[in-house]
Amino acid sequence: MGRRLVEQCRAVQRGNPEEVGDTKAQTLSILTKMKATLEAMGLGMGDIVKMNVFLVSPTPGGHMDSAAMNEVFKTFFGTPEQPNRPARTTVQVAALGRPTTLVEIEAVVAKAP
Repeated sequence: MGRRLVEQCRAVQRGNPEEVGDTKAQTLSILTKMKATLEAMGLGMGDIVKMNVFLVSPTPGGHMDSAAMNEVFKTFFGTPEQPNRPARTTVQVAALGRPTTLVEIEAVVAKAP
Protein backbone atom coordinates (compact mmCIF):
# COMPACT_ATOMS: atom_id res chain seq x y z
CA MET A 1 0.00 0.00 0.00
CA GLY A 2 1.33 3.43 -0.86
CA ARG A 3 -0.23 6.81 -0.20
CA ARG A 4 0.77 10.39 -0.80
CA LEU A 5 0.20 13.23 1.64
CA VAL A 6 0.73 16.88 0.82
CA GLU A 7 0.52 19.49 3.54
CA GLN A 8 1.27 23.14 3.78
CA CYS A 9 0.58 25.57 6.54
CA ARG A 10 -3.10 26.45 6.24
CA ALA A 11 -3.63 27.94 9.70
CA VAL A 12 -4.48 31.36 8.29
CA GLN A 13 -6.00 31.85 4.85
CA ARG A 14 -4.78 35.43 4.59
CA GLY A 15 -2.53 37.54 6.71
CA ASN A 16 1.00 38.57 7.41
CA PRO A 17 3.87 36.16 8.20
CA GLU A 18 3.64 36.89 11.93
CA GLU A 19 0.11 35.42 11.97
CA VAL A 20 1.08 32.30 10.01
CA GLY A 21 4.51 31.76 11.57
CA ASP A 22 8.07 31.33 10.44
CA THR A 23 9.63 28.27 8.82
CA LYS A 24 9.98 26.50 12.17
CA ALA A 25 6.35 27.14 13.21
CA GLN A 26 5.00 26.12 9.80
CA THR A 27 7.09 22.93 9.73
CA LEU A 28 5.85 22.00 13.21
CA SER A 29 2.26 22.64 12.16
CA ILE A 30 2.60 20.53 9.01
CA LEU A 31 4.34 17.56 10.64
CA THR A 32 1.87 17.58 13.53
CA LYS A 33 -1.02 17.48 11.04
CA MET A 34 0.68 14.70 9.07
CA LYS A 35 1.17 12.66 12.24
CA ALA A 36 -2.52 13.01 13.16
CA THR A 37 -3.62 12.11 9.62
CA LEU A 38 -1.40 9.02 9.60
CA GLU A 39 -2.58 7.92 13.04
CA ALA A 40 -6.19 8.19 11.87
CA MET A 41 -5.25 5.82 9.04
CA GLY A 42 -3.59 3.35 11.44
CA LEU A 43 -0.13 4.45 10.34
CA GLY A 44 2.70 6.44 11.88
CA MET A 45 5.53 8.77 11.00
CA GLY A 46 7.80 5.73 10.67
CA ASP A 47 5.74 4.67 7.64
CA ILE A 48 6.87 7.72 5.66
CA VAL A 49 9.46 6.49 3.18
CA LYS A 50 10.09 9.63 1.09
CA MET A 51 9.57 13.34 1.62
CA ASN A 52 9.85 16.32 -0.70
CA VAL A 53 10.18 19.58 1.21
CA PHE A 54 9.67 22.92 -0.55
CA LEU A 55 10.91 25.99 1.30
CA VAL A 56 10.52 29.68 0.47
CA SER A 57 13.04 32.18 1.78
CA PRO A 58 11.57 34.15 4.69
CA THR A 59 13.25 37.27 3.28
CA PRO A 60 13.00 38.36 -0.36
CA GLY A 61 16.11 37.35 -2.26
CA GLY A 62 17.43 35.34 0.70
CA HIS A 63 18.02 31.69 1.32
CA MET A 64 15.63 29.06 2.65
CA ASP A 65 15.70 28.46 6.41
CA SER A 66 16.64 24.78 6.25
CA ALA A 67 18.16 24.92 9.76
CA ALA A 68 14.74 25.73 11.26
CA MET A 69 13.06 22.99 9.23
CA ASN A 70 15.74 20.46 10.25
CA GLU A 71 15.38 21.41 13.92
CA VAL A 72 11.71 20.40 13.83
CA PHE A 73 12.33 17.40 11.55
CA LYS A 74 14.68 15.90 14.17
CA THR A 75 11.88 15.86 16.74
CA PHE A 76 9.73 13.61 14.51
CA PHE A 77 12.35 11.37 12.87
CA GLY A 78 15.44 9.58 14.16
CA THR A 79 14.32 9.70 17.78
CA PRO A 80 14.34 6.81 20.27
CA GLU A 81 10.53 6.68 20.00
CA GLN A 82 10.55 6.81 16.18
CA PRO A 83 13.98 5.88 14.80
CA ASN A 84 13.05 5.71 11.10
CA ARG A 85 14.14 8.52 8.80
CA PRO A 86 12.64 8.87 5.34
CA ALA A 87 14.62 9.66 2.23
CA ARG A 88 14.24 13.39 1.74
CA THR A 89 14.73 16.08 -0.86
CA THR A 90 14.68 19.71 0.27
CA VAL A 91 14.59 22.50 -2.30
CA GLN A 92 14.17 26.24 -2.25
CA VAL A 93 11.35 27.58 -4.39
CA ALA A 94 10.47 31.16 -5.32
CA ALA A 95 6.93 30.96 -3.95
CA LEU A 96 4.10 28.65 -2.91
CA GLY A 97 0.32 29.05 -3.15
CA ARG A 98 -0.03 31.91 -0.68
CA PRO A 99 2.39 34.77 -0.04
CA THR A 100 2.71 33.80 3.65
CA THR A 101 3.35 30.08 3.01
CA LEU A 102 7.01 29.23 3.54
CA VAL A 103 6.79 25.42 3.74
CA GLU A 104 5.11 22.63 1.79
CA ILE A 105 5.84 18.97 2.48
CA GLU A 106 4.90 16.02 0.31
CA ALA A 107 5.27 12.57 1.83
CA VAL A 108 5.06 9.09 0.39
CA VAL A 109 3.80 6.55 2.92
CA ALA A 110 4.14 2.80 2.57
CA LYS A 111 3.20 -0.03 4.91
CA ALA A 112 4.35 -3.57 4.34
CA PRO A 113 1.40 -6.00 4.05
